[in-house]
Amino acid sequence: MACSTVLAAGAGGTVAFWPSPVAAKQAVGVTAAKVGQSAGATALQDRPGQAITDFETRHADSAAAASLRAAQLAARAAARARAAAQARAAAAKAAQLRAAQLRAAQLAAQSKASASPAAATSPAAQPVTAVASGSPQQIATSLLGSYGWPSSQFSCLDELWNRESGWNPTAENPSGAYGIPQALPGSKMASAGPDWATDATTQIKWGLGYIKGLYGSPCGAWSHEEAVGWY
Repeated sequence: MACSTVLAAGAGGTVAFWPSPVAAKQAVGVTAAKVGQSAGATALQDRPGQAITDFETRHADSAAAASLRAAQLAARAAARARAAAQARAAAAKAAQLRAAQLRAAQLAAQSKASASPAAATSPAAQPVTAVASGSPQQIATSLLGSYGWPSSQFSCLDELWNRESGWNPTAENPSGAYGIPQALPGSKMASAGPDWATDATTQIKWGLGYIKGLYGSPCGAWSHEEAVGWY
């Protein structure tokens, strides 16, 4: 509450104060304005600090989100790599299984042919022919008619034995197949002659008998070879 000092009594009994009530009110208003300005200045001084804090918070949140996104992308890439590796392993395993099945079927077919009277694995089953001479291909061509085949069958026979052995009488496969026709085992050809290990004619006679008993003709054997990879 503002206080006023009585200065003097005027004429007619009037009392004068200092400061006057009006001046006191003005002084109070000026003081309040100064207080308000000081508080406003303080608030303005505090605002830049708050803005910096807000910026740092947003920046930290953005960095955390980017780190999380990078981790998610890395996890997805790792998952795709694992899936691809598993698919390659499964494909390789399936290929090995198919190869084993084909090999087992080949062994079964050859075993069946050797046990069947129609497979021509005994000397009695071989046609009686004159002794042929020349290259293995020439010998085979001269023997085709003895098995009831025209000379046109030679193109299929040539493809077949080129792939199997290159017409080499001593060609040997790690599986045990041997000679021009790749008999498995090679000792099966002993039924066509004791010189089966080195003589092209003996091997060709055995091979033609095998083809006739199991496939009917060289072209039949070649079709089977093209389809499954063996005959």
